Amino acid sequence: MEEVTKTKSLKRENITGTLEITGTKTRFSELDEDVKLAVACAEEKKAIETLVLDLRPITSFTEFFVIAGGTNQRHVQAIADEIVRQLKKQMKVKPIRIEGYAKADWILLDFGDFIVHVFNEKSRAFYDLERLWRDAKQVELPKDTEA
Repeated sequence: MEEVTKTKSLKRENITGTLEITGTKTRFSELDEDVKLAVACAEEKKAIETLVLDLRPITSFTEFFVIAGGTNQRHVQAIADEIVRQLKKQMKVKPIRIEGYAKADWILLDFGDFIVHVFNEKSRAFYDLERLWRDAKQVELPKDTEA
């Protein structure tokens, strides 16, 4: 008996335009003061594309991710240093753990209730935390977040 194989091809539609996400954003005013300060410190050090993800509805290990970028090793370290220095000085808060400082491709500052990720440009594109945590609500940052 001869076996018959049928081939089916699907034609993709050519769709152009932008993807619009219609979820509600968390307001900056709803953030804890220490998270606001971390954002302000990153912006003061000219961090690239700073954003905050609200993880409260989807996870219990932390409430927020602060994600920021730097252009090179020194810039990434300077952003992390400023966040640690100002949170210690103004809020009397120290990170529970710091990871990746020496290499400075991706510095992680764990403050318990929130985690700061400071990436260089290449590592940020590679790890793409925004995509990994796309179910999290984004926090709407004001145009001027410097303290």
